[in-house]
Amino acid sequence: MSQLRVEKVQEFIKQEISKMLVTGEIKDPRIGFVTVTHVEVTGDLSSAAIYISLYGSDDQKEATWAGLQSALGFMRSEISRRIRLRVAPELTLHLDESLNYSARIQELLQQIKEEEKKS
Repeated sequence: MSQLRVEKVQEFIKQEISKMLVTGEIKDPRIGFVTVTHVEVTGDLSSAAIYISLYGSDDQKEATWAGLQSALGFMRSEISRRIRLRVAPELTLHLDESLNYSARIQELLQQIKEEEKKS
């Protein structure tokens, strides 16, 4: 399958999952503030890994994760309906920690800068 088609499907899935979360199509009260950061689809379009960032307290994150896991079937059927592929890709959720990692790096850089000013 062409790489261009795979990239288009990845972007479309990212947009549609984000739209479902923002517009409230997924009606699970456990789902809090979530950002879809990236989607990776296999070359044969049989599976898609959805990378998400969760925000809030640890309890809120756990509840949101459980709500998203329970909504995977709905998301898959909606993606299948909207993309019109022969076989809907199997969706898996992955936690994207890159935002937390970059925030931690920024904190450390700020600390270094403050220490340099003191000395």
